[in-house]
Amino acid sequence: MAGTLKTTALLQLIRFDKPIGTLLLLWPTLIALWVAAEGLPEPRLLIIFILGTFLTRSAGCAVNDLADRKVDGSVERTSGRPLVSGNVNPQEALAFAMVLALLAFILVLFTNPLTIMLSFIAFGVAVLYPFMKRITNMPQLVLGLAFSFGVPMAFAATLDALPQGLWLWFLGNLLWTVVYDTQYAMVDRDDDIEIGVKSTAILFGRHDKIIIGALQVACMAMWASAGLVFSLGAPYWLALLAIAGLFIYHQVLIRDRDRDACFRAFLHNNRVGLVLFLGVALSYAI
Repeated sequence: MAGTLKTTALLQLIRFDKPIGTLLLLWPTLIALWVAAEGLPEPRLLIIFILGTFLTRSAGCAVNDLADRKVDGSVERTSGRPLVSGNVNPQEALAFAMVLALLAFILVLFTNPLTIMLSFIAFGVAVLYPFMKRITNMPQLVLGLAFSFGVPMAFAATLDALPQGLWLWFLGNLLWTVVYDTQYAMVDRDDDIEIGVKSTAILFGRHDKIIIGALQVACMAMWASAGLVFSLGAPYWLALLAIAGLFIYHQVLIRDRDRDACFRAFLHNNRVGLVLFLGVALSYAI
């Protein structure tokens, strides 16, 4: 019984029941794999990157909760996390994170030296992110870097090179991450102000919706530029048109800054990633 409870708590620690973070990390990585391969990637690379995304995100959740364990109890959304409740202790969380990170690194060893080198940078940024909420008003920018490193790693694993065009995907994904994580931070804004945690939602203040809109336009511009550089077809441009509609819907959701509506806007970004991926994949399939 105790073992079952511990397993449940560890799964809760890595948000196993909340795959949104894994999906938001996975879509840009899959897109990069498809673009780099100009179609369906090698099955070996698909397995490596899908499993690696899950393991990396899981390890990141454990590190994040370790960094936030003294403040999560003061935030409505995070007050039930296992490190707060005591169902997992810090030593167990750290050990679990290390095992997950090691498994992810073992997967990277089946690629090439360039990808392995990039993985060290990606891991460093991912570990750094949870602590940025106490240092900078823009921790979402650091998260954007962490959530975008799958792009150069996918190109490196496929081509053993880093073509210049990939940085359009990288920058577009970085901007998009700031968009959806600001929406996420809007849910906790009042709690974060009280406990002294920083975020772009606090930094942007009453201009949050306008700035999110500007960032949405900017990431669309990056994705459009990437589509031109890599000569993507009609399905991709139809996907961008659909994404413009999704972004408008997100603006409707956050218009009153209601916590639940902002959280729905954040979750709805999974559809943005899915539509963008389908646009890329269909461009090579048709």
